[in-house]
Amino acid sequence: MKSTAAPLLEKMDSGMAQDVRACADHWKDKEGNLIMILHEIQHRLGFVPREASLLLAEETGVPVARIYEVLTFYHYFKLVAPGKNNITLCNGTACYLKGVDRILKELERRLGIQDGQTTEDRLFHIETVRCLGCCGMAPVMVVNGKTMGKSVPTDVAGLIEAIRSQEAEHE
Repeated sequence: MKSTAAPLLEKMDSGMAQDVRACADHWKDKEGNLIMILHEIQHRLGFVPREASLLLAEETGVPVARIYEVLTFYHYFKLVAPGKNNITLCNGTACYLKGVDRILKELERRLGIQDGQTTEDRLFHIETVRCLGCCGMAPVMVVNGKTMGKSVPTDVAGLIEAIRSQEAEHE
């Protein structure tokens, strides 16, 4: 009997299917393995696509609803592919008091997206988090893994332009 997810799974990239099966197999004998499997899938793919969740349900016997309960409960998991260049803003107390909201508004204005979204060209993704642990450098943003402290809204234009220029050089 074919599953109701079969049409979607038939279109799934074979490499992605192989990754999902490998993750499920690696953790199959561990109690409470669902979160670990999802972490490993996200580590490999950068996010947990719908097709991966459907295949994981088939591979493990865990209902899709349970998989989505976990995916949507934990802030860590991404359900859509992040942008190529990720900008994370700290929204902790020190950063908030030092104006991180103004930086976020400037990023949203210049990129045409909101917090948690990715630009249509998949070049940028903006995300706010509770704390980055760099309070002495507030307000802080992390751009592609590089921490930038004492940021101000006027930094945004140059940052975006530098990334766009770098991307153009690599094309």
